[in-house]
Amino acid sequence: MAGRTAATRALADLLRTARSGTPAVGVVRASQGMGKTALVESFLRRETTAGIRPSILRAAGAVWERRTDFGVIQQLLSGAPRGAAPGGAEPPAEPAPAEYPAVTAAPSVYGKMLLSTIDRCTAGDSAVLVLWIDDLQWADLPSLQALLYALRRVGQQSLLTLLATDLTVSELDEGAAGLLSFPAARTIRLGPLTPGDVQLMARHVPGSAGSELPLSAARILVEHTGGRPGLVQPLLEQYPATVWSTGQRVLPVPTELRAFVQARLAQLPPAAAALTEAAAVLGARSPLALAAELSGVSDAAAAVDAAAALGLLTLSPVGTETLLEFPLPAVRSAVYQNLGPGRQSTLHAAAARLPGIGAEKLRHRAASALLPDASLARELEAAATAHAASGAWGAAADAYADAARLNPQGLERESLLIMAVDAMVGAGQLPRAVSAVETIAPSPRGDAVRGYLAVLRGRPMQADALLRKAWNSVDPATDPGTAGQICQRQVLHALARFNGRDLVTWAVRARLTAPPNSPPAFEAQAIEGLGLGAMGRYAEAEASYEAADQPPEDSAPYQRIHMGRGWLRLAMDEVDEARTELASAVPTEFARGSHRITLWAQAWQARADVALGAWDGALRTVENAVALQEESGIELLSPLLHWTGAQIHALRGNRDAAAHHLERAAVAADSYPIMLLPYCLAQAQVAEIKADYDGVLRALLPVVRLERSNGIDEPGFWPWQDHYANALVMVGRIAEADAFLRPHERLAEQRQHRSTMARLASVRGRIQAAAGDFDAARSTFLGGLAHLEKLPMPYARARVMFVYGQSFRRAGKRREAAGMLIQARDLFSVLGAAAYTDRCERELRASGVSTDENRRLTATAPVTTEAAPLFDDLTEQEQAVASLVASGLTNKDAAAELYVSVKTVQYHLTRIYRKLHVSSRSELAAAYLERAPGPGPGK
Repeated sequence: MAGRTAATRALADLLRTARSGTPAVGVVRASQGMGKTALVESFLRRETTAGIRPSILRAAGAVWERRTDFGVIQQLLSGAPRGAAPGGAEPPAEPAPAEYPAVTAAPSVYGKMLLSTIDRCTAGDSAVLVLWIDDLQWADLPSLQALLYALRRVGQQSLLTLLATDLTVSELDEGAAGLLSFPAARTIRLGPLTPGDVQLMARHVPGSAGSELPLSAARILVEHTGGRPGLVQPLLEQYPATVWSTGQRVLPVPTELRAFVQARLAQLPPAAAALTEAAAVLGARSPLALAAELSGVSDAAAAVDAAAALGLLTLSPVGTETLLEFPLPAVRSAVYQNLGPGRQSTLHAAAARLPGIGAEKLRHRAASALLPDASLARELEAAATAHAASGAWGAAADAYADAARLNPQGLERESLLIMAVDAMVGAGQLPRAVSAVETIAPSPRGDAVRGYLAVLRGRPMQADALLRKAWNSVDPATDPGTAGQICQRQVLHALARFNGRDLVTWAVRARLTAPPNSPPAFEAQAIEGLGLGAMGRYAEAEASYEAADQPPEDSAPYQRIHMGRGWLRLAMDEVDEARTELASAVPTEFARGSHRITLWAQAWQARADVALGAWDGALRTVENAVALQEESGIELLSPLLHWTGAQIHALRGNRDAAAHHLERAAVAADSYPIMLLPYCLAQAQVAEIKADYDGVLRALLPVVRLERSNGIDEPGFWPWQDHYANALVMVGRIAEADAFLRPHERLAEQRQHRSTMARLASVRGRIQAAAGDFDAARSTFLGGLAHLEKLPMPYARARVMFVYGQSFRRAGKRREAAGMLIQARDLFSVLGAAAYTDRCERELRASGVSTDENRRLTATAPVTTEAAPLFDDLTEQEQAVASLVASGLTNKDAAAELYVSVKTVQYHLTRIYRKLHVSSRSELAAAYLERAPGPGPGK
């Protein structure tokens, strides 16, 4: 029952209902092969071994027995003597087959016999009877009528009736239709297994020791089998998990399915068998015209009819073509494997000569080659290089792997296999890459690619050892290509350690060592600016991107350049520009790109959306990226993605969702800093939102212990310092907070990094307010808000306001605190930060400000910016929203007035606040009053 948790729970609910003395009816509906029978039988076996065992009467319909009147009901009645009677006694024997009423009897006669059996089998206090009828669609009509007769008259008895039927049978007689629509019947629909279901099944396979099947492998199994448990289970039992990560074009099939398909092929006329075999060579789906030409069949219609009658092929018009398709990829694999290597090779060679084969010609030539072929290997390498240049990494991986297989030279073969591994990573096929690299002999290039995979899997010690070994074993003078690749791997290793100094060192070496315009040179150029930024050399970092070659938009280097520059701009507070750059590094459905670079870009795009207040967009990006990350197996970036999910859900008050993201982000303390930092930040931010300041300190302790001098503390990259210092203040360690802040304040001032200065100012102001120096605190807080004036960071602004108001409220400055808390509350409300909106409300109540005074303060709250509102910058929709909100309407009322959703109003307000340099509804109203004195807004 692994993988069928919801269905099993539904069956258990039905059985509980029956045990309570209320008859229950369950209908299990599914397509053929989805495991209806296995599910119910497994459930009943479990129940017969646990506690009070139910009596079970079984029956099943069959096509060939459908015209045997009362056949199914007689199966039920004949099973009664073998069921356990109440108290362990044998129930009275049912009539022998010769004693059954005549088949010409009315259904009510058999219905009464069934009622009598039900009475006897449920006579005890705890006795439960299960009537279990499988394949209801093939049951005879009189039996179904008798069953309906009994069910309509059964009293308050401990009876559970389970019926299973095939969804693919469209014509049901009146008896079956009546049972399926029986009042209070509960329908349980079984769909295909999901990849998560398959992973659960894999953990229960004997010999698996509970090991985890990679999500990518589980997804391949689902696609291969159509999610049918009867195919998935034997494949998990008969083949090791590594088989599903090797990238084989033709996957294994269960022994039973192969024998079944072989028998069906033997039943086909020669022309139909030939057409089916030709279709298997062409793929799971192929044009009928091509398959007919390849097989030499003259009467394609008759051949298709014969194959379709045995369930081997289907025919469907798609666009301008008529396509042959196998019912499942596994069926195609079974047909293909039945051919044998020689026949496969012959058919692939013939397919490559077909006039209409197009771009598939080279693939068929490669598949037909059983021995090394240097010329064909060179053609495949050229094709792979072209695919890689355009970012088609999956096609590149296949072509490089074929080229490696066919190349007769050992060193060249290894080089091609390493390029194939690179392409597999780009295609998001890390498990396949890990499997492929096992065949590479120890060498500098082999160690470098193993180190690369260790980086992506988040294993810093292993990566460091392998990359050091590779670099110490290579001579850059005689093998610059390998040396350049090792340098490029070291660049990624340094980025994962977030060591700007090492990153720049290895990037320079890569550019000087690797051949010009090679992938290592391009990647080093794309990442070097981040290393310079991590060292605080922003001008040089920008200059490095300006000097970078400008590749075509559909090329792999283009994606890398824009990801790196977008991340740098985000760190430099250029949030709008950063988001644009990062979005351009995420391929659309029409473009192609490296999964690895796409994940980096999506992770930082989500962080840009957090800063901008576009939290719905951030969560959508995280959801899409997490799916890609889990399938690709690139563990290095998992915490970075889940950080955003945890923070936003915590801010919105979705504690369970936040906890889920925290659990998925969890890493060990010796992980790469690029993994540890976002995990610790996520923990700290969730704790801070709950006002658990001891929890913030615990969360950030691993960060405090890191070597941070090479980039981690550089303003703009990892905003952890204000959270840590604020928590120190809140737990009473004020002197420690003061000492901790000073070097970070100096560095932020030196870099003139505005958002960092604002965040640190909020803590400094809190310290000053706690010391009673309110003038200094006020000046510090207002200075922090001034740093954020022209930055599109509404959440950062609201946080400073909240700390300002909270600090002054706790120091007894009630009125000033209330004005600032009101502004913070309004801005948090616009952002949807329910957790902080509630905290502002609590602070306001604690300040003793009455509801009337609250409204008065809202109306007179000062505008905290001196910049003139830029009304002309507002779009028409924004002007409409601004006018209504400034006139006093709530978001809900404004949404109703404009016929839009409340979320749309919130989205527009976030942009309005940024454009007008205001942070609350009261400031917006004041801005409108200044613009048009006299009648109020909206009048």
